[in-house]
Amino acid sequence: MYIKSPLLGLTALMTISVGRAAGAEREPAEYIKICDVLGSGYSYIPNTETCLRIGGYVRYDIGLGDVRSYDSARTSDVRTGEDQGTWRNSTRFTFKTWTGQQTELGALTTYTETQVNFGNSANSHDSPQNYDFNSGLALASAWVELGGLRVGKEGSAFDTFVSYAGNVLDSMLVPSAGFDTNVAQYHFDAGNGISTVISLEQGSGSAGTIDSYIPHVVAGLKYTQGWGSITGVAAYDSNYEAFAGKIRVDVAVTNQLSLFGLFGYGSNASLNEDSNGAIANHGRGSYKIWNGQWAFWAGATYEFDEKTSFNLQVSGGDQLEDSGVAANVAYMVVPGFTVTAEVDYDHYGNSGLGPAEPTAVKGTSKPNSVGGILRLQGSF
Repeated sequence: MYIKSPLLGLTALMTISVGRAAGAEREPAEYIKICDVLGSGYSYIPNTETCLRIGGYVRYDIGLGDVRSYDSARTSDVRTGEDQGTWRNSTRFTFKTWTGQQTELGALTTYTETQVNFGNSANSHDSPQNYDFNSGLALASAWVELGGLRVGKEGSAFDTFVSYAGNVLDSMLVPSAGFDTNVAQYHFDAGNGISTVISLEQGSGSAGTIDSYIPHVVAGLKYTQGWGSITGVAAYDSNYEAFAGKIRVDVAVTNQLSLFGLFGYGSNASLNEDSNGAIANHGRGSYKIWNGQWAFWAGATYEFDEKTSFNLQVSGGDQLEDSGVAANVAYMVVPGFTVTAEVDYDHYGNSGLGPAEPTAVKGTSKPNSVGGILRLQGSF
């Protein structure tokens, strides 16, 4: 799920509307033309200088297979209490808004994303029957940006700047992306293919939220050209005084075929000092969320035509204790409605992390798991 920022359109908008004459008022039709610069779907809000776009989607996932493939679920027979497998189904409604306008201090933009989910989980903690339930509202993103300075709630720049690990549905067979957080970021685009970000982050969760006035820090650098891009990010976890980094390469081989490779490395620092810590972290941090010190993710997307694409991701962890393969075919039935069928395989070894082992988390000792997901999504 990744959203393209309207900043490029607003940069073009700046070239159109620099130096607004004192006292001069724009006609509504002129604002409508400026909104078109931002991209399709933007509309002028009367009596303001703001352009607004709304969007979102409704999706339904059907999952089955082994629990540790993250696709299926466990439950118990309501008469006998016997443990057994069941479908892992979930419905999500997501509502998004984008706004943009030009000010004397630069482009002013906002983005929000709110989600509502209904379904069951892999293993229910409340009932052995693992019933479906509403999980309530979830604020995925809500930020405001002025002239490159962004504040609000967003995914960590450690994940968003380098992007996520491919176009598969289950991209976390070997974990690569961690958490949402409150951020104070500065984005800079040199206009020649080089862009950077610096992000001060609060973190989230009992072990990830900062425990002092010292924030987590993320810095990133990207170089983009017609052939693809190279991106690097580095992060400092202030709670555990641990460092982590990722390097990603994207290559557009042809108009139909694109490849990517992502490598992550992190220091253990104090992450393994569970016996001495108030909160046990079992070798993982806010940024190095994979087992061991290093991990990799590689994949491809091949577009057969305008409607059909094939997506693949292969991943592995330190000493290949953990590994995974995910592959899917996505088919756009009509514009705005896509069906995706995916098969997932993962292997989890014994990394010596005790309760942090995926086998322990998922409640099974099976080292190899297979599962599948069918997703139907309508977007607007």
